[in-house]
Amino acid sequence: MVTIKDIAKDTGLSLATISKYINGGNVREKNRILIEDSIRRLNFVVNEFARGLKTSRSRSIGVIIPDLSNLFITTIITSAEDILRSQGYSILVCDCRGDSEQEKEAVQFLLGKRVDGIINMPVSHDGRHLDLAVAQEVPIILIDRMVSRLEDQVNTVLVDNVAGVARAVHMLLEAGHRDIGIILGPKDVFTSGQRKLGYSKAMIAHGLLPQNQHILYSDYSVKGGYAAMKELVKHRGITAVFASNYEMTLGAMIAVNDLGLRIPEELSFIGFDHEQLSQVMRPRLTIVTQPLEKIGEAAAEILLHQLDTEKERREIKNVTLPTDMMLGESIAPYSAEQ
Repeated sequence: MVTIKDIAKDTGLSLATISKYINGGNVREKNRILIEDSIRRLNFVVNEFARGLKTSRSRSIGVIIPDLSNLFITTIITSAEDILRSQGYSILVCDCRGDSEQEKEAVQFLLGKRVDGIINMPVSHDGRHLDLAVAQEVPIILIDRMVSRLEDQVNTVLVDNVAGVARAVHMLLEAGHRDIGIILGPKDVFTSGQRKLGYSKAMIAHGLLPQNQHILYSDYSVKGGYAAMKELVKHRGITAVFASNYEMTLGAMIAVNDLGLRIPEELSFIGFDHEQLSQVMRPRLTIVTQPLEKIGEAAAEILLHQLDTEKERREIKNVTLPTDMMLGESIAPYSAEQ
């Protein structure tokens, strides 16, 4: 097995210089080139466990998510992993299945593995599952969802859901629609509240009071979007619908097809999250898009900065990214014949 002594002998550099480079320290450029060339030729592999004992670093990051099958989540995590891996970190992913108790167990598991930081899309609404990690001063990045109780203790990367949804609903209102349905996620989830607020703001700005019968809560699933769309179309008298995530957008469109509705002639529609969905639908859907890769990149970069900063000098970082809009052909002017 190749050791740092072999690298030192091969390069003619001191053990201290080799060790400094391997543990993430800065060395002279010419020495870096010599070391990296030697590592490649000798097939040197860092013993992460041994290095962790010396540096108090495991070079691993814990990721806790509510649903590994969710495309929105996996796109973000893949983007974050690319950056973390390029800096020598591996990730441990825990899927808590949307269960707050499993989420708490995941935190305990990751702390037992001595992870250097945690990225979490939280399920728990009070954030108490993170208390032990906060107490141990492990850097934490919340993505997509805020936990108000931890606002001054954890970093966040969020999306401006209020502005994004308000813009979408405004487009429908400008087209003359007044009976606009919205399909939200679970009522107690942070993003659902933000998207409802955006909907309400747009309606009120046009002199309209939001109607409770036009606001349906679902579960961010294809099945939930399907059921909610059928309910809105059959019983609520709406002429336009906004579905507030990818899976529910897909479910809503399946329901539209099953009901034989024509978009946009009989129903105007705006979806959420995924550009490819717009491209495969006919007519092409207007979609509110979130910067998924940027969310992951921001989470990774904040975490790396935290890890490179002494604990007493770390400052909480909160980032809010804007949404965008991909225009399609799924909105038509309101007609009294609808």
